[in-house]
Amino acid sequence: MQGMKEFIPTEKKAAYINALLRVGFNTLDFGSFVSPKAIPQMADTEAVLQQLAWQQSKTKLLAIVANTRGAESAAQHEGIRCLGFPLSVSETFQQRNTNRSVNEALYTLEEIKNICLTNKKELVVYISMGFGNPYGDAYHVDMVYAFTDKLVQLGADVISLADTLGAATPQDITTLFTAMARHCNVPLGVHLHTKAEDALAKIDAAYRAGCRRMDGALKGFGGCPMAADELVGNVATETIVQYAKANNVPLHMDMQALSEALAMANEIFLKH
Repeated sequence: MQGMKEFIPTEKKAAYINALLRVGFNTLDFGSFVSPKAIPQMADTEAVLQQLAWQQSKTKLLAIVANTRGAESAAQHEGIRCLGFPLSVSETFQQRNTNRSVNEALYTLEEIKNICLTNKKELVVYISMGFGNPYGDAYHVDMVYAFTDKLVQLGADVISLADTLGAATPQDITTLFTAMARHCNVPLGVHLHTKAEDALAKIDAAYRAGCRRMDGALKGFGGCPMAADELVGNVATETIVQYAKANNVPLHMDMQALSEALAMANEIFLKH
């Protein structure tokens, strides 16, 4: 929702997220504790949370934070289990996304980890521009290794490799995830952006490389508004489900609840 200009009413957001909570996902990125000036669509995250039936769901709610103030606010809520922080391999994108340098962001991340420890929250770190960047900033797999080492030392509970622009090929995904899985001793996932016609190949590449944590968004809506003028959508959740069924991967999900959520996604996103 974050890249959509027309404000989605709080009640609609909450109803949609409650539908997602009934599906049985492991983790649900439901909102952001960030500046409303930067991301106006997320200004009502606390109000949305108050309307969520998280107590009746096994799904962990994750909130995105960009600084210690946002982390402190998010950590006060019992219903939020995970804090997500975007850390970029690209210096340019880190400045665009959080108005901080990479080194400043690492210091902020250390503070956020302490907040997580104090409040018993999990820290999920997204390595943005993990497959390269469009700005001409230096990039190499060894840089991703170095970032991962720092994140492990800082106490990240989950690390997710993010293809923020949707530019990674299946071979890129296979190569980086396979190498990182050997290198990293904490749970590793992927957060891929893609055109719909390329999604299955990218999902297959990640799965065959050993990835068992994949981020998706219903209907593939979304993208990163800080990355480019034209949004490249997220991997569609239903495409991941389609892949899992075709490859006999067990899913502990309520498919009827998923169908209901998909219908709501059309209602919300296509009208806003």
